[in-house]
Amino acid sequence: MDQGRIAAAVAAMIKAIGEDPTREGLVDTPQRIAEMYVELFSGLEMDPAQELSVGFEEGHNEMVILKDIPFYSMCEHHFLPFYGVAHVGYIPNGRVVGASKVARAVEILARRPQLQERLTTQIADSILRALQPKGVAVVIQAEHLCMTMRGIKKPGSNVITSATRGLFRARSVTRAEFLSLLQGK
Repeated sequence: MDQGRIAAAVAAMIKAIGEDPTREGLVDTPQRIAEMYVELFSGLEMDPAQELSVGFEEGHNEMVILKDIPFYSMCEHHFLPFYGVAHVGYIPNGRVVGASKVARAVEILARRPQLQERLTTQIADSILRALQPKGVAVVIQAEHLCMTMRGIKKPGSNVITSATRGLFRARSVTRAEFLSLLQGK
């Protein structure tokens, strides 16, 4: 990432809104934002498949769910954050992966300019490709600051998206079990 170009662009934006980028409180802001963007968009330079490649042949063929994985992402439409939790379930085909690896894949994909719908699909497809399970299900619930602090201004509104693959898509009973376990029933 080109931090110098990011900082110059931020300085130009500060000037464009009618502020003085050399004012004491703003003088270091362009560089701070450039450094922040390196962190926020670090997923652009990472491949979630690498995290998911470290697995174990356990012979386990029952549902595995990692629930309430917190994430923060940046909406590509307004460059404002959206944040929430992801729930990921898969039915291994004998091969399992450490729970932290699933959470890390979510984080990598969230740290890109994103749409929640795309993020949900990318998580499901990454797990499907890496583990080749019998099925994958992902549900994401998030609040979007572009709906909270601007536009319609509806704080507390949540967007829920889902993606299902394999047995979760083909078998309604499997999908229902996943959703029931998410609710704690």
